[in-house]
Amino acid sequence: MMLKNIRLWSAGLALLSCPFSLHLQVMSQETNEKTTTVPLEEGFQPLFDGRSLKGWEGNLDWFRVENGAVVAGTLERTIPHNEFLCTECTYTNFELKLEAKLKGNGDNAGVQFRTSRVPDSTEVSGYQCDIGSAWNRPVWGGLYDESRRNKMLAEGDPKVVVAALKNGDWNQLMVRAIDNHIQIWLNGSLTVEFTETDPKIAKSGVIALQIHSGPPTEAWYRNIRIRELPSSSR
Repeated sequence: MMLKNIRLWSAGLALLSCPFSLHLQVMSQETNEKTTTVPLEEGFQPLFDGRSLKGWEGNLDWFRVENGAVVAGTLERTIPHNEFLCTECTYTNFELKLEAKLKGNGDNAGVQFRTSRVPDSTEVSGYQCDIGSAWNRPVWGGLYDESRRNKMLAEGDPKVVVAALKNGDWNQLMVRAIDNHIQIWLNGSLTVEFTETDPKIAKSGVIALQIHSGPPTEAWYRNIRIRELPSSSR
């Protein structure tokens, strides 16, 4: 299968701080999928304009824009490899907000942060805010270390996760990463409070949207926005 990589921004863009000039917009025509936008909170910038993949790069065999959302994966066939749609810019300290939901036979996706591409691979390496289920339990809002330590670093109380989760519907996620401190919320409920103790772990990287390998599945993402924050040591 031929990879259709998009590189919509020039390589000369600054990597550490890369403000977007996008505006949150959605398609105006009537569709079966309700399109919704949220107010852009003070200090936040949209990472996705609701209409195009401007500012992102990835294999377009597996990512598209539909009804104001990024749709990862397909309901038509098995997904052979993990695939990721990555921002062209890197981020260090921030609050990231978005909404996500899953459709189909699979139940696994995620939002990467402080992440980098693995050369000659479809994989990325870095932190993941988990979406879906694993090990016979919901792991929405958990913190996984993708293609690095390859394990869950922290998970929410199962009772809290189950109570907060809206199965089959849109779920709100927020990630706050400041220096070595990471917090994750699912629909307003705190699921992760994690302190990184390994000084070798990267504190900056791209944001990426995942569809996991496996049965026909779609992961939908919308209202993706970010607010960059100062270091707590300043």
